[in-house]
Amino acid sequence: MILVSAQFVANARAGRTPWWGWVLAPILALILWVAAATIPFVIALFTHLASQSDLKHAADPAFPLAFYGFTGVVFGGLALAWLLAAWLIQAKRPSVLIGRWSWSQFALAAGLWLGLCLVGTAIDYVIWPGGFRLTVSAQTGAMALVAVPSLAVQTFCEELIFRGYVTSGVWLAVKRPLVAAVISGVIFAGLHIPNGVPQAAGALLFGIVTALIYMRTGNLAFTWGLHLINNLFGAIVVVSANDVLKGSPGVFSQSTPQLIWMDLAGSVVFFAIAYWVATRIRSGDAEAAR
Repeated sequence: MILVSAQFVANARAGRTPWWGWVLAPILALILWVAAATIPFVIALFTHLASQSDLKHAADPAFPLAFYGFTGVVFGGLALAWLLAAWLIQAKRPSVLIGRWSWSQFALAAGLWLGLCLVGTAIDYVIWPGGFRLTVSAQTGAMALVAVPSLAVQTFCEELIFRGYVTSGVWLAVKRPLVAAVISGVIFAGLHIPNGVPQAAGALLFGIVTALIYMRTGNLAFTWGLHLINNLFGAIVVVSANDVLKGSPGVFSQSTPQLIWMDLAGSVVFFAIAYWVATRIRSGDAEAAR
């Protein structure tokens, strides 16, 4: 039996919840985001404050300061646009999408996922040590200073949208947590298809499990802790040659394409552990089967 927290139920039902609101709010959010993002770039190009090569660098992890700086600005703008649209169309305050915050849950998730990432990397190294190289350089420290706040914004934005918003809306429609988690996970994975099938499959698992955790805890703290450490580890500690962040000057680089599907199978175990830990959290909210 899958349980959802009373806090999640209350937050999902808060504000105006007719079906049309769940359609119009994302459309308005994307319009606001594109408008806010496009105008400054057009001005920068026409005034020669930025060149086309600068924009290319902003899309390439091999130029980490430009890449991560751009990432933080883009996702920060998207998060603000989404919060504004949800408030205007559905009268949903940020607090009902984020939930009652818990830094202890965030720290627990971050520490847990860091440990699991280290275990997974150690297993890969034992199996295929030749696939690892030490790549730390003078760029690594400077990159980390930009990557940490940038990826904090990026991962929080994705949690806000896919767990806080999408999962709530789907649950209201189907009233079945597992079905809602699967649909939310499929949507999340769909946006990762350009990164390759293995990454999309991993995103599907991640999306399903984090949606279930969000419904159980009633806030984004635990899922953000998982997501942030996952992305920071892949950007700074061990950068995979098969990842969208390839080329980022991390401490180590990993090129083990032959282990991709084994790693995906291992991630199923890791996600199961994360979910089990999340279900052990006790809050003041009553929980009810849905």
